[in-house]
Amino acid sequence: MFVIIGYVIVLGCVFGGFLFAGGHLAALWQPAELIIIFGAAIGSTVVSGGGAPLKATLKAVPTLFKGDKYNKALYMELFALLYEVLTKVRKEGMMSIEADVDAPQESPIFSKYPIIVGDHHVIEFVCDYLRLMVGGNLNPFEIENLMDIEIETHHHEASVPASLLAKMGDGLPAFGIVAAVMGVVHTMESVGIPPAELGMLIAAALVGTFLGILLSYGFITPLSVRLESKVADLSRVLTTVKVTLLASLNGYAPQVAVEFGRKALYGVDRPSFLELEEHVKSTKNR
Repeated sequence: MFVIIGYVIVLGCVFGGFLFAGGHLAALWQPAELIIIFGAAIGSTVVSGGGAPLKATLKAVPTLFKGDKYNKALYMELFALLYEVLTKVRKEGMMSIEADVDAPQESPIFSKYPIIVGDHHVIEFVCDYLRLMVGGNLNPFEIENLMDIEIETHHHEASVPASLLAKMGDGLPAFGIVAAVMGVVHTMESVGIPPAELGMLIAAALVGTFLGILLSYGFITPLSVRLESKVADLSRVLTTVKVTLLASLNGYAPQVAVEFGRKALYGVDRPSFLELEEHVKSTKNR
């Protein structure tokens, strides 16, 4: 939603200002320039990120036009889930959750939290480390190190589309210059035509530089920044799970463990202590 709003503001201000200055929008319609700029940018992107990175980018871009799913509501569900699981562990032992983590979609605990179960990154991370806690002899330091490695690896992998879009955005102004130079070449080979027509060719050539810069800084680069933000949001969710589970491993009660996780959140997403306490207890009793 915000992506579309931002694009409308960019286009409205740029073209509105141009019209206000007495310009004519028809002069900016240069399909040949767009073909050169976009074609070259897409081609260079295919060369630099062909294969898995390109597929990941094509898959990631549509998600930018949706709302942010890693919000306060998701964190409340996450803490309620962790609280209920850790409470069961504290009362019945680690082996009591084995069936739950092996088939979370069928678990009577996990099925209460469809937002978490529906996010495969989060649910896999939660279940993988609960499974290690059930069946492994790893100490908290080993599990923490393993969690850090996985979060870092996932962050790096998820950042590939943002990096590819950023490089595409960086290249667009240069391809705009390429289109402008080609327009100048065409103008120079047409010096025998009337001055009015020659002026139109020069204007068309300059549009190439304009389009390259506008597409880069007004459209593509902001997408890469938004993708980076989404990657950071997911990393923060995984870090929250990490902090909560490690607190439990170190012997803290479930209500204290989720408090550790709450402290890992940004203020905009962080519920108050009492708000979280009331939520996890009410959810557990559903």
